[in-house]
Amino acid sequence: MVKGGRNMEHVVLGKTGLKVNKNGFGALPIQRISKEDAVALLQKAFQNGINYFDTARAYSDSEEKMGAALHEVRDQIIISTKTAAQNGEDFWKDLEVSLEKLQTDYIDLYQFHNPSFCPKPGDGSGLYEAALEAKEQGKIRHIGITNHRIAVAKEAVLSGLYETLQFPFSYLASEEEVELVELCRQKEVGFIAMKGLAGGLIHNSASAYAFMCQPQFAHVEPIWGIQREWELDEFLSYQEQAPELNEALLAEIQKDKDQLAGEFCRGCGYCMPCPAGIEINNCARMSLMLRRAPQEAWLSEEWQEKMKKIENCLHCGSCMKKCPYGLNTPELLKRNYEDYKTFL
Repeated sequence: MVKGGRNMEHVVLGKTGLKVNKNGFGALPIQRISKEDAVALLQKAFQNGINYFDTARAYSDSEEKMGAALHEVRDQIIISTKTAAQNGEDFWKDLEVSLEKLQTDYIDLYQFHNPSFCPKPGDGSGLYEAALEAKEQGKIRHIGITNHRIAVAKEAVLSGLYETLQFPFSYLASEEEVELVELCRQKEVGFIAMKGLAGGLIHNSASAYAFMCQPQFAHVEPIWGIQREWELDEFLSYQEQAPELNEALLAEIQKDKDQLAGEFCRGCGYCMPCPAGIEINNCARMSLMLRRAPQEAWLSEEWQEKMKKIENCLHCGSCMKKCPYGLNTPELLKRNYEDYKTFL
């Protein structure tokens, strides 16, 4: 990790050579705010030293908002976006739409978005061949992959085909996940950490940031999902004075690890939609949310109705098949619902 101006820390994303601010801007949440507010938020981030912005074709109007906010400073920022295409034809469709929405003629880092397999030349999908052609045409500059499945992630890193890996990583990471981060360092694959706040289960951003700034994670680039100005301000403040991993923060980290040990839903949403209409990505972690956030909102009539839908579970197994963490989702929903009823 290298130092930048105004005491800001930077990360070089492996062999790409891309030098990014240690605070990456995760633009998934700006789907939920107005275009005017999103533009203001993105521009404030840039004006305060953030130069890396991550989005995806699947994030509805996120790319459009980013393009509106940052097209005039395109040569001063690094943009990554993603395609969930399953074949070469759809790859090109996604890429052209992304270029148009982002108001740019190239994308710095183009990533395959959580594929169930590791795209490779000759695998029949045509995906990697399309990425290589797009790179030759100058439409993308680097090829990356995002995933929630550790087996696919490891395969991608070891394949030598990918310059970056985006993967969930926080201080709740398992030993195997920490080993994956180290593997990326050894192979000079840029490691981009999504879900640094564990999908909202970690509430102290200072402890999350301090964890990421440890020497062994100097090559890790966290992208924080931001949709409110106060959230941005918190992370900007750490650029001026990074929080130290002191005894108080270490104690908080250990407390979170103790509370969140074992199987828990990260809220990634890849199990959705549910045939029975269950909002799985929130209902399956309700017990944690009730104990780690103000309870009132989760106990509203609206949420009582949503939780009651668990009674209609079809036990079809669709959610289990799609869960990248291998969770027994129906059983998890059942346990969370039984616990939820004790709060009513």
